[in-house]
Amino acid sequence: MYALVGGTVHTATERGTIDATVVIDDGEIVSLDDGEPPEEATVIDVSGHHVTPGLVDAHSHAGMAEWGEPEDGDINEGTSAVTPHVNALDGFHPRDEELKHAFQNGVTSVSARMGSGNVIGGIICSMKTHGLTADDMLIREDGMKAAMGENPKRFHGEEQNRQPSTRPGVAATLRESLMEAEDYVDRSEHARNEGEPFERDLGMENLSRVLTEGLPLRVHAHRSDDIMTVFRIAEEFGIESLSIEHATEGHLIAEEFAERDVPAIVGPSLYSGAKYELRNITFETPAILREAGVKVAIQTDAPVLPQQHLDVCVGLAVREGFPADEALEAVTRYPAEILGIDDSVGTLEVGTDADVAVWDGVFYENDSRTRHVFVDGEHVFDRERDAVDPRDEYDW
Repeated sequence: MYALVGGTVHTATERGTIDATVVIDDGEIVSLDDGEPPEEATVIDVSGHHVTPGLVDAHSHAGMAEWGEPEDGDINEGTSAVTPHVNALDGFHPRDEELKHAFQNGVTSVSARMGSGNVIGGIICSMKTHGLTADDMLIREDGMKAAMGENPKRFHGEEQNRQPSTRPGVAATLRESLMEAEDYVDRSEHARNEGEPFERDLGMENLSRVLTEGLPLRVHAHRSDDIMTVFRIAEEFGIESLSIEHATEGHLIAEEFAERDVPAIVGPSLYSGAKYELRNITFETPAILREAGVKVAIQTDAPVLPQQHLDVCVGLAVREGFPADEALEAVTRYPAEILGIDDSVGTLEVGTDADVAVWDGVFYENDSRTRHVFVDGEHVFDRERDAVDPRDEYDW
């Protein structure tokens, strides 16, 4: 049991910012009040510091892309443009150095996903950033990865000379796959009703969940025309649970997001023009979308940006107009709600997982650092205890 006393507590709930003692026990928040800490608790004085929920990155490849490796790790099953049969959990590496960097800097949950090389990439999973095994770190399967635009065009059309090689080809591939999933659902229901044998297909089993169970379709899309294609296809197939990932030109069609009540997971905005579809990249996108009434989460796309710099991305968005009083929610409560894991992470309230970060200043300001981090109630980082002088690691 731990008790964090004396800090300014940012709950990311309707309670807002309060002065309270945060009591952690058995992996959960058990108390948030101004009473005395329990006698049995290990008391940590956080006076003058800020206590927040652990940060949540709603679009990451941490644990999947193998920090420091020159290749893409296990994020793209490149044997086909359509791979709904694969699951990120089976490629998640708990010892990936990116995860250590994450939790030491306050990022305690990530949505780890397949890459954007395929039109349909596979099941993606919300994971804790600290734990012994991927199974222990799993929060839930949170969606099916899909991708539009340059990445699948290049990965399959240019490099392997097969469909898709154009934007219409990408859209057609997605439609064909969803139609196949519809047919699969009909055939399986018919076989079940008639008591007939039925040959199951893992990919169609997974993809049909988007159509029948509300498994969210989470689509990599930068350009506004690609985003509108996603909206068009979602309407054609009655897909209501949807998020747009990156949303680089989302600010151009913010009203379209708002009209459809589709959330945007924006970023990585601290990025150079590595491809043509990023030419309108700006840190003003989150603010413009939020002003239009869109639920916005900010992401790093780690390792495109280092996972530990999620807070830096928030600070730059605030500088460009994102409301400072919602900055914390953009990397806690909002991504947790988008991912469907807000019952356990993203806020500080009694009964939620004890994923907690203690900062020595406002979390998104450049001179602020984590002092303590807890994941599932475990004190995984104490700066005085665990910080390493980089000079000690230099190979003299």
